[in-house]
Order: sequence, then C-alpha cells, then structure tokens
Amino acid sequence: MTTIGIGIVGGGYMGKAHSVAMQAVGAVFNTLLRPKMEMICARSPISAEQYRSAFGFARATDNWSILVNDPKVEAVVIASPQSTHREIACAALTLGKPVFCEKPLGSSLEDSQAMVSIAEQTGITNMVGFNYIRTPASQFARQLIADGTIGRVTYFRGEHTEDFYADPNSPASWRANGDANGTMGDLAPHMINGALALIGPIDSLIAEVETVHKTRPGKTGAEPVTNDDQAQMMCRFENGAMGHLFFSRVATGRKMGYAYEISGTKGAIRFDQEDQNALWLYTMDGPPAQQGFKKILTGPAHPDYEPFCQGPGHGTGYQDQIIIEARDFLSAIETGKPVWPTFRDGMEVNRIIAAAQRSSNEKLWVSVDTK
Repeated sequence: MTTIGIGIVGGGYMGKAHSVAMQAVGAVFNTLLRPKMEMICARSPISAEQYRSAFGFARATDNWSILVNDPKVEAVVIASPQSTHREIACAALTLGKPVFCEKPLGSSLEDSQAMVSIAEQTGITNMVGFNYIRTPASQFARQLIADGTIGRVTYFRGEHTEDFYADPNSPASWRANGDANGTMGDLAPHMINGALALIGPIDSLIAEVETVHKTRPGKTGAEPVTNDDQAQMMCRFENGAMGHLFFSRVATGRKMGYAYEISGTKGAIRFDQEDQNALWLYTMDGPPAQQGFKKILTGPAHPDYEPFCQGPGHGTGYQDQIIIEARDFLSAIETGKPVWPTFRDGMEVNRIIAAAQRSSNEKLWVSVDTK
C-alpha cells in the first residue's frame, strides 16, 4: 500500500465531491494507492482555507500554479470552470503529474485537442469525469449490449433534462452567459458521452440549439441571455443505428433526467437516472402473453455495486459514482494503463458539440469531423 499526494483545484460542488471520494476510495475499494489530501485551491485565501479545514487537506492556496508545482502534490484533480481546464492540465502533465479533469474536457474543441496533444506526448495518466455512465445499472447496460443480449442496436434515444432554469422569472446569473455555461456546455456532454459509450461513434447529425427565455430579471431590469436553454439532434451512428438526443435546463418537472431507451433486433433497454438503481430489460423470448419489460434492481451481481452494499435493491447514489471514478483514476496511475474515458474520449464529446453547433447555425446535416 502506497500513498499518493492529491491536489484538487476547485472547492465548490464538484471539488467537495472529489474530496469526499478521495477520502473514501481506499476504504470502499481497498486500493493499493491511498490518497493523501495535500492541497486544495480555491478563488480566495479565505475560501481556500475554509475548504481545507472542511475537507481535510494539509494546505490551501488561491493559486493553482502553486498547487500544480508543489512536490508533495503527485496527482491533480481539476474541478474548476471549463475555461481553466486547458492551462492547468497542460501544466500538470508537463510536470509528469497524472490529471483527472471534470467534464467537459475543454471549453472548446481547440482546448481539448491541445490537452490531448500534451497528454499523448507525455504519456502521463489522464482521465475525464463523466460520472453518470458509471452507475451499476448503466455499466450493466453496456455489458448487455456488448454481449448481444438485445441483438443489433437499431435505435437510441437519450436525454439530459433538468428544470433548474425553467422559471422565466429566475434571475440572471453566471448560468445565463457564455457558451460554456449553457446547456450544450453543461448538460449535453454527459448524454453525448453516454451515447458514445453505449452505442459507439457518431457519423453524422443535424441539430437545433435555442434559447427559450431570451432575457432574465437582473439588478437593473431585463438582462439578455447569451447562451442556450435547450437543444436536440438527430444522428446516425457509425454502426448504422439511428439516434435522437435532447438536452434541456428548462424541462419543467425534470430534476435529473439522464435517461435513455435502446432498441435492438432481439430486445430493448430503458434507464432513467431519477431511478438510478433500476434497469428495464425486454427480451423477445417466452410466450407472447408473458413478454414485457422486466425491472432489474441493481445488486451485488452488477458492476461496482458490492463494495458499497451487499444488499440487492438497497441502491447506490451520486457520491458513489464519484468514488468509482476515483478508483479508476488510481488504478490507471498504479498500472500505467489507460482507463476510459481518457482525454481523447473527452475530446470526442467536444467534437460532437462543435458539429452540433455548426449544424444548428447552418441548418444542415453535417458529418462529424474525425481529424
């Protein structure tokens, strides 16, 4: 058993999640590498010290460069805004330090390409955080598809829908400005990653991206919204399957609508993150009167469930997904073998987003550029 010094950039929502995960991962998965909480970085000395004290770090800073260059920080977790990802990741990788970067990988395809270039030139462990696809249920869905249980996949419908901005009277905030904070920058990457993981590469698509509420109440009156509220795209996967994806932050009533339906020549699968410990499976066997979707409650027989709980149907939660990611990151560092999704996998999500934006602007089907 060996310790590894962890530095986390960002102390907010995801900074806390990754801090908790790094503290818990050794006990949950009995990892050979055990994180040592060396340093956390936040926007101000005051907030950095607050996070240090709350999350159990040895030291704190308001300068990410100090964290990255500290010799006791041996691996870096980036949980700061997208606009900061490229500079921090490239600096850490150049120093030979493994990097886990929250999604989306970069604030643009250009950012992601630069990050992949450095990662592959250095050969240093890299990973990007897409936690929802790591639920035991979705991992099991991937197994069922790979094993041919539902036959050849013919259709995929996926969505990531929430309603935190559904009320047009919700005040203007940072969420209302900049592409990175819009639905295509915030929610879409998760389901695009899910589609790529479950079905495979996307060959072509046509998309619509729109702002539903053009203004929001501000301190001095109505303020313009400069990013998107919702988007949809039809696509064709490289394996021939048809697809439709929908993303929205104004989907009234939806709280965590990461959901998908998959049709195959021998069966079908349904999943909804709002009921994340269940997977619905249909197979074309048995007499017609007994055919129908079967609800499977996750349990110890499913991937990454048993380390958390030995009781079927008791369930795992959001934080457990982050702990699974921490285990995978530590495993990649320990073995020197890449663990999905790497920076290159994260770049493919940015590539789809760029193609969707291009399609929406041009009102045309577009091929996904694979250069």
